[in-house]
Amino acid sequence: MAKVEIYTWQYCPFCIRAKALLDSKGIQYEELPIDGNQEARQKMTERASGRTTVPQIFINNQGIGGCDELYSLEGSNELDALIEQHQ
Repeated sequence: MAKVEIYTWQYCPFCIRAKALLDSKGIQYEELPIDGNQEARQKMTERASGRTTVPQIFINNQGIGGCDELYSLEGSNELDALIEQHQ
């Protein structure tokens, strides 16, 4: 199974929406909450090539962006391909 990581804030509507899509597809992921944790936020920003918004989503250590990008991958049928590449 592909390794999926998602940096989140607890009450972020985009984070909730991204997790809902992953959940609906049965995709397991590691949630990395950064609420109030400056060190974790810095690590996310470095991994995400300077992006500071949440969520930031990584599939097999490749940053795919946030919620909009995740839904775009789903809409173009590329999300399943990314996940299946590493099964």
